[in-house]
Parts: sequence; C-alpha cells; structure tokens
Amino acid sequence: MSVGYFALSARSGPILDLGKLACAHVATGRGVNSTEMWAAGPHDGGAETGPEREVRMSHHTGVFSRLARLTLVTCVRGLVQAVVSLAGLVLFFASVLSLLSLAAGIGILLAPKSLLAVRGLASTQRRWARHWSGVTIATPYRPRPVEITNGLIGRLQRCKWLLTDPATWRDLLWALAGVPVSVVLGLLPLFMVVAGLWTVVADGGKLLFGWWNTAPPSFWGQVFFLGMLPLAVITGPLLLRAHAWAAASLLAPTREAMAAQVGQLAESRSQAVDASAAELRRIERDLHDGAQARLVSLGMNIGFAEQVLRDNPDLALTLLAEARTSSGQALAELRTLVRGIHPPVLAERGLDGAVRALTLSLPLPVDLHIELAGRASAPVESAFYFAIAEALANVIKHSGANRAWVQVEYHSGRLVAIVGDNGTGGASLPPGGGLRGVERRLAAFDGVLALTSPAGGPTLVTMELPCELSLART
Repeated sequence: MSVGYFALSARSGPILDLGKLACAHVATGRGVNSTEMWAAGPHDGGAETGPEREVRMSHHTGVFSRLARLTLVTCVRGLVQAVVSLAGLVLFFASVLSLLSLAAGIGILLAPKSLLAVRGLASTQRRWARHWSGVTIATPYRPRPVEITNGLIGRLQRCKWLLTDPATWRDLLWALAGVPVSVVLGLLPLFMVVAGLWTVVADGGKLLFGWWNTAPPSFWGQVFFLGMLPLAVITGPLLLRAHAWAAASLLAPTREAMAAQVGQLAESRSQAVDASAAELRRIERDLHDGAQARLVSLGMNIGFAEQVLRDNPDLALTLLAEARTSSGQALAELRTLVRGIHPPVLAERGLDGAVRALTLSLPLPVDLHIELAGRASAPVESAFYFAIAEALANVIKHSGANRAWVQVEYHSGRLVAIVGDNGTGGASLPPGGGLRGVERRLAAFDGVLALTSPAGGPTLVTMELPCELSLART
C-alpha cells in the first residue's frame, strides 16, 4: 500500500502541470510538443521565475540539512550518554568493593581514587547538561580541607573528607540509577531514526529495484515506523533535556545544602560589609591623624612665613624649609595609604610581581615559589595579596624567625598560597587578630584559611580561594 502511495505522490505533480499546459495550448489553438512538456516540469502554475525557485529550494534544503545535523548530533550525544553510563556502572561496583575493603585497610588507598573517579564522571554529566541542554547543575561538593597532608594521615583525612560529604553518596546513587535513564533516554532518538530510515529504505528499494520488502506490510505499521523519523527530530532534544533534569535530581545540591550555602553567603556578606566599613574607618583615621595634620601644619608654617618675611627673612626661610619637609612627609604618607588600599604594582604586574616586590622590602630572606599561568580578577588578587602581606607581617612581628618562604600556585580551579617560617611556633587565631581579618576577607570570596603552628615551629599559614585565571596581561 505504501509503495503505491509513494508512486502516486511522485507522479501527481507533473501530471497536473502537464494538464495545465495542454489546456493552455488548446485555448490558443496550438498543439503541445514534447520540448514544451518537459520544460513545463513540476510547476505550480504560478508566475514564479527561475531565480526565485532556486532561492526557495535552497532555503528548504538549508532547513532540512540543519534539522538533519541537529538530529545526528542528538543521536550521537544520546549514544555517548548511554555508553558513559555503563562505564559509571563499572565505577559504582569498583567503589563499593573499595568501600568494603576499608575494614582491611587497603580501602584507604583505593576508596579515594574510585570515589574521585565517580565524582569526575558526575562533573562531566553536569558539564554536558549545561552545554547540551542548557540545564545548569550547581556543584554540591564541600571544599577540600586545606590541612590535608601527605602520608597515611593525609590519606585518612582525604577518606574522611569524601565519606562525610553527602554529595559523594548521591554521585554513587546516580552511577547506578543513571544507567537505565541514560540507556532509555539516550538510545531512544537513535532507535527512532534507525526505524524510520529502515522503513524508507525498504520501501524505496521495493519501489525502485524490486527488493524484498522487510518493512511492516500493514498500513498502520508503515505509519507508525515512518512517523518515528519526524518524531525523533522533534523529541530528540527534549529527551536529552529530560536526561539532564533527571541527572539534576541527584547531582544538584539538596535543599538543606542550598539553605546552608545561602546562610554562609549571608554571613560572609555581612563580614565583608563589616570589613569594608572598618577599612573605611582606618583610611579616615590615617588621613586625619597623618596627612591631614601635616597639611594643616604646612599651611600654618607658610602663613607665619608670610607674616615674618619682611622683618625676619631667616625665620621665614626656616619655616618654608619645615613646610617643604612636611609636604614631603604628607606625600609619602598618602602614597603609603594608597598602597594600602590597592598597590599600583599589583595592578601593573599582577599577584606574582606584587608579592615579589613585597618580599624585597622585608628585613629577612624569603624564598619564593610562584607558578601562575594567568591573572585572577582584581578583587581576588587584592584580597590574596593583602592576605600574604598580613601573614608575612606576623612572621616579622611575632615569629622570631630568620627565614620565611612563600608558595603560590593554581590548580584544580583554586588559588593556593602557603606562607611559612622557621620561627618558634605556637601561633593562634585570636578573635581580633590580623589573621582573623584575613580569614573574613577570604570568606567573602568562598576562600578558607588554615593555621598550623606547633610549638618549636615551623608555622604554616595556608590560604585557598576558588577563582578562574585569565590570560596573563603584558
């Protein structure tokens, strides 16, 4: 039945056009020759010219090619989702075995690796959901503790960090539950395209070449399988989006985690506002007690020099010399104040150059190890620079050290700085201390600070801050 339908559809256009051409020639009293019949072609009887027909045909061809490409990309992405889900199933069983081996001790080595592999797979799913379907899935993981060390203690700390994070268990659940979801929603567009194309090829082969027709013989079977082709074009992206929403149900932060994060952000915002207000008060105090007082003294000296210039020129010259000294001191204090707000070298040379310039002015040798492939945003660089400066100031004031070191690196989306010294140790984080202010400053950017200072030293101040680096500016 479908073969006859396709044949009739293919012939109906030319027959109608030839009939119109014949009627027109009968009305004019002329016959119809074969050249005119072929020239008539499958026209619709309108007054459309050749270029207009070409434009319309090229437009339709472009639309069909775009739809074909979109459908092909959707099928490939769905196939990738299905295959990756099977790999996630393997990681799930590997993680379960490593967790069971924790009692034997070997799990301390295997569990972090397998759980981090599952976490990487979940992060890939979040990235695909954002890029392929426009569904943004926030990252729910707790920050990596900065006090994790190497050796056996470090491995135990890493296991504790992973096992106490609820997002780890939700990733494991998705590695298992995501298999049927990914297989069904991922392979369904490909199945519909293959079924529709198989029916079209089978019917075409029967019509043109007389092949044995493997397509369904019934009319409704033909309609069902042929309808899958346009259905795949329409529903393919929707199925990928449904997969993304299914992934978001497990891989996104829970309501409790979101509420805790909102509370943390509100607290860090309040601390940032308080720190900003304190900074403004400090600037006002420094201006009032320093540069402003010197400028007032400068004006008084110049005014007194004007009064005694004729009667006592030597005293006037002395007053003018004092005024010049006061102006130089006021200018130096203003420059110091500006450097305390935002050092010019930080804007010109970035965090790397600013930290190097800072260590040159210190009274003790400082070993530097800085590896940065780019530059962070200006607020992040400023916060990190002043954090390092405060840590080095504490080294000079309280540690009694004769050597210090600074290590600044960027890896895994986090800017990390370690400031250490070989002093006496025993440092702490008092409520009103400078390091507490640094901690509040970093918390405004979701950063953390950790202090390790056993008695006898060494003292290590570790700071981490999540950020993105841009290309290095020259």
